[in-house]
Amino acid sequence: MKDVQTHYRTCNLCEAMCGLEIEHTETDIISIKGDKKDVFSKGHICPKAVALKDLFHDQDRLKTPLKKTAKGWKEISWKEAFDEVAANIKKIQKKYGRNAVGLYRGNPNVHNLGLMLYGSAFSKSLGTQQKYSATSVDQLPHHIASLQMFGHQMMIPVPDIDRTNYMLIIGGNPAVSNGSMMTAPNFSGRLKALQKRGGKFVVIDPRHTETAKLADAHYFINPGKDALLLLAIIHVIFDQQWDNLNALVPHTKGLDIIKAIALDFSPEKVAHEIGISKNEIKTIAKEFAEARTAVCYGRLGVSTQEFGGTCQWLINVLNIITGNLDNEGGALFTLPAIDLVGMSAATGKTGSFNRRQSRVNKLPEFSGEFPVATLADEILTDGEGQIKAMITIAGNPVLSTPNGAQLEKAFEGLEFMVAIDIYLNETSKFAHIILPSTNGLETAHYDLIFHQLAVRNTTKYNEALFRRTHEQRHDWEILNALTEGLSGQKNPAAPEHMLDYLLQHTPYTTKNLSVETLKKHPHGIDLGPLQSCLPKRLFTEDKKINLAPEIFANDIQRLKEKRLTGEKRNLSFTLIGRRQLRNNNSWMHNAELLMTGRERCTLLIHPEDATKLNLQNHQNVAVISHINRVEIPIEISAEIMPGVVSIPHGFGHHRKGTKMSLAEKKAGVSINDLTDSNEIDTLTGNADFSRTVVTIQAT
Repeated sequence: MKDVQTHYRTCNLCEAMCGLEIEHTETDIISIKGDKKDVFSKGHICPKAVALKDLFHDQDRLKTPLKKTAKGWKEISWKEAFDEVAANIKKIQKKYGRNAVGLYRGNPNVHNLGLMLYGSAFSKSLGTQQKYSATSVDQLPHHIASLQMFGHQMMIPVPDIDRTNYMLIIGGNPAVSNGSMMTAPNFSGRLKALQKRGGKFVVIDPRHTETAKLADAHYFINPGKDALLLLAIIHVIFDQQWDNLNALVPHTKGLDIIKAIALDFSPEKVAHEIGISKNEIKTIAKEFAEARTAVCYGRLGVSTQEFGGTCQWLINVLNIITGNLDNEGGALFTLPAIDLVGMSAATGKTGSFNRRQSRVNKLPEFSGEFPVATLADEILTDGEGQIKAMITIAGNPVLSTPNGAQLEKAFEGLEFMVAIDIYLNETSKFAHIILPSTNGLETAHYDLIFHQLAVRNTTKYNEALFRRTHEQRHDWEILNALTEGLSGQKNPAAPEHMLDYLLQHTPYTTKNLSVETLKKHPHGIDLGPLQSCLPKRLFTEDKKINLAPEIFANDIQRLKEKRLTGEKRNLSFTLIGRRQLRNNNSWMHNAELLMTGRERCTLLIHPEDATKLNLQNHQNVAVISHINRVEIPIEISAEIMPGVVSIPHGFGHHRKGTKMSLAEKKAGVSINDLTDSNEIDTLTGNADFSRTVVTIQAT
């Protein structure tokens, strides 16, 4: 047997940053286990990490550039690929203008050191305003709330779960995600520890999720009504005079405005709309206010809805008015080894919102990007500034953005398209050139983003486990070559040197942090628990927390009109998505380990609803929205509330022209073949995935 070695690294497949211990030879992986010595995850991993072996050895994974020809896909050299991409982009921009080229970046970009370090220079070399990303189908409301309230788009409060006494989770399933926008490996273990020390946690969700099954209490809520619940809780806290801003009093403004807004949202007034009784609302408010320390956390379910921005604002308000912001056991801000917040603020780059609007639907810009819900319209609508060419980087928006069928139509009509991707998938199949990069085990890794969101300050760097082959290119090499082809300039520094430069500006000056230092600590370095940092870390002009930003206060009228007037629907069910432990993006549907077992792409439906429709478990049904129809087997379960149905995200691999053999065998359906790109949070531009109304018919 070849020499067996051990490699330590951080899993880069989701936000949890779990430490791995990988036994391997020069060319093969023998085993993947949790690294018990990892200073952050302490041995915890999920099935996704073990599947890194499947992804590494996947025969469908692309390794050389592909060009679409009349006779099919053809392998070409890297030089030919780079030259052709640069020539076509320049040609289209010369003919139609700089904004004729669109750029979309998928979720894996933020999990990847090379794409993070070299992505900005490449984006700048394009010179286009037509930029999009997965942000606007995910966490955009978090960023806008932070920008408006604290003065920086990445000043996102993180629950201090390891020291809190009471946690209120709304629209999140961290037992599965291990803390989306709150990096917390082994979240279930942390929740159990909370309960063991006498604390309590409560879940609000239209589904009795994996997290809810661990909770002390779970309340079903009508989808999209979370803003009403938050306002009712805030109403009770003010009414009972339980509010106490503690040390933040001199550093906060807008309290009177919040009090005036909350007056109109008593539990008695909104309980019927919410689906939670007035007494239950009062109980939640009382428990939260009376807990020694408490924190409210809201995630995808409250972000991807019609009032996502307002929800994330109100969650911050609730934590602030109860004295739980910037306090141990409440919601705190991180101070990572590479402090992107502090460094960007020092140069005046704290984020932007609504500096301009999109060409077709007039949706607001956020930090140079437009909401991806308008991307198809920007391609399909004639006129000056129409997108004629697209570049997608590590993204599959056909499956991950609303009304995927419309985006397929748009991509099909482009004059030129480039995909930087490791698979021939539902999006990259429309490209004229595909540029595949090395995968996670072939690259060095440092989590630039998720250390900014972690429940504890740590730092860790991983060298590549396997060397790339001669035929392969790293993602940063691809971006660097394209940048040079478009602008004549490239970054001469390798990622390790750039990372070293960033570490020279660390706030932990006594730690002597450098890449070489981190290499000597393969299990990471613990930098301690989160600490209070306000008002020092406030980036608003007046150095005060803005409790009532004008854009949110003004949005309350829309909330009243839309949510307190009693919606009348002719169709039967509200469709929501769901997160699964073995899934994070569509790449993972080609990993054998993650696709074993029972059918996972099912329509969850409550037993009462199944009985009314005379449906049997596992029966195929047609799910019909006003834009499309899909067929899917049902899964009858009381974990979903009556009147609501659920389909997991990321499936829909039945489309022709792809090459993901395992995913195609377990194709499932895409929830985004039913969602509508016109259904958005009009305040932020974020996609609204909680308002899709469907009918169900037996097939």
